[in-house]
Amino acid sequence: MNASKKKKMSLSRKHNLTGWGFLAPAAILILIMSFVPMVKALLLSFQTGIGANMKPAGLLNYQRMFQDKVFMTALKNNFFYLIIQVPIMLVLALILASMLNNKDLKFKGLFRTCIFLPCATSLVSYAIVFRTLFAMDGFVNMALMKLHIIEKGINWLANPGTAKAVIIIALIWRWTGYNMVFYLSGLQNIDYSVYEAARIDGASPVQSFWKITVPLLKPTILLTTIMSTNGTLQLFDESVNLTNGGPSNATITMSHYIYNMSFKYTPNFGYAAAMSYLILILVAVLALVQMKVGDKRE
Repeated sequence: MNASKKKKMSLSRKHNLTGWGFLAPAAILILIMSFVPMVKALLLSFQTGIGANMKPAGLLNYQRMFQDKVFMTALKNNFFYLIIQVPIMLVLALILASMLNNKDLKFKGLFRTCIFLPCATSLVSYAIVFRTLFAMDGFVNMALMKLHIIEKGINWLANPGTAKAVIIIALIWRWTGYNMVFYLSGLQNIDYSVYEAARIDGASPVQSFWKITVPLLKPTILLTTIMSTNGTLQLFDESVNLTNGGPSNATITMSHYIYNMSFKYTPNFGYAAAMSYLILILVAVLALVQMKVGDKRE
């Protein structure tokens, strides 16, 4: 009896050790590449200066952020993109997923691929495409003038309002298909007989959408909302490649400003690290709020 228990225990221990053996290389890499730099960045955020001249600064870098007009503009821009773009993108992704989940729809694979394809496009390539589309002599101005909506071309990227609109349109174009895939995956786990029963009971497609699709996809909607919030607060490529933060820092984002403070202007790594940690805090707080509000499971 004891020998059998020892044999079972040793076998269980061997399985555990084997599992940890496979996990250890990845865990060590994550620790070295992610957590160690995070700790060093936290320590750096309480310092000022460059290289060997680094000296303690206490909370000076954190206090400076709220007196920095450019950073406050970047913070407002990030929340503007978040409030406008994320809801539009997620609602559009959910509607497209519902439409493409129709079992009677032909060429579903083609439609899904076309909608998802922008997500696979290079960030720099799609930025160039949008800069070309919204140029003074670009397709958008030409189309609007042909339709007699405008009399002369609009300099979309030179005006703060229209430049922000271009960034939002670009984000929606790129990431809607990505979120659609999550919703489509969730919808395929819902038995189609549920929709058939609702239709027999007299429910319209809109009622089925709000009463069946949305409630059953609530965990997926929560996941995509948190991911989209996280991505928008760290927005970098669109600000750099589409507008370069202009005009006059009107469209700059926090990550773009951190890059400028680290590599474009006179380097101030302590201040840049402090701004990075503010983004981390904002992401964590918003994710926690969204989970508390959105996840009502007991």
